[in-house]
Amino acid sequence: MLQKHLKATGLSTGGATYARFLFAAPIAAMALAVLVIVQGDRLPALPLAFWAWAMAGGVAQIVATFATVALFSRKSFAVGIAFTKTEALIVAGLSVLLLSEPVSSFGLLAILIGTCGVLLLSRPAGGWMQGGTSYHALALGLIAGALFGASAIGYRAATIAVEHPQAVFRALVALVAATGFQTLVMTIWLFLAEPGQLRIVAVRWRTVLPVGVTGVLGSLGWFTAFALQNAAYVRSLGQVELLFSILASVIVFRERLRMIDVFGMLLLSVSVVMIVSML
Repeated sequence: MLQKHLKATGLSTGGATYARFLFAAPIAAMALAVLVIVQGDRLPALPLAFWAWAMAGGVAQIVATFATVALFSRKSFAVGIAFTKTEALIVAGLSVLLLSEPVSSFGLLAILIGTCGVLLLSRPAGGWMQGGTSYHALALGLIAGALFGASAIGYRAATIAVEHPQAVFRALVALVAATGFQTLVMTIWLFLAEPGQLRIVAVRWRTVLPVGVTGVLGSLGWFTAFALQNAAYVRSLGQVELLFSILASVIVFRERLRMIDVFGMLLLSVSVVMIVSML
């Protein structure tokens, strides 16, 4: 909801994304510093693999976000968006290939049900094929879904690489590294491509700060979950955010629910219950 409002302040998609990373990085760093001081702990030595996974996840997330945004300039963008919703399935496959973390048959069924629910909730009123078909939209959607999946794998691997018994500690270390790297990359990108956006973010920092705060809290939840469990289950369970988005649309923006939305919410709820029951 905050990000939707942020677009009205004159920030581009790149500027809005940058604002989230810019404020998330120092907030995460302060949280880690407080945790270290309170617990009397210290930062463990971080192997090269940690930095590689954290940076790979950060880059994948940035490129996936831009690919998703690029879809909205395509007439058949809904078809491409559908491919981005297959992310949980892609994560399941990558978990096996890259991390040797298989998904059970019951878990895969739950992911499939959840994916069907998300696809129904994402279906536009005019249908998937509105505006015709476009191979560019299909390609962008597939790229976005694959890279969002890759970013989840990168973050999961990064949290595992931190040698510490506490999940929140491992999550904060990975979050600081990822958001710090993303802030650096986005700063360079905006300086070269959209220098005016850097000034807008600086001038309107009070407006964009809430996005950074809520964003980093959400990210901490994601990273902590990655530190605890298979990324495929985390991303599938995390699709519950779509339910909250729809409720916000109904309650705040007064949008009406369609019958297909109700059925999609039911499937997604069943998927969430199935995944929770096996953890």
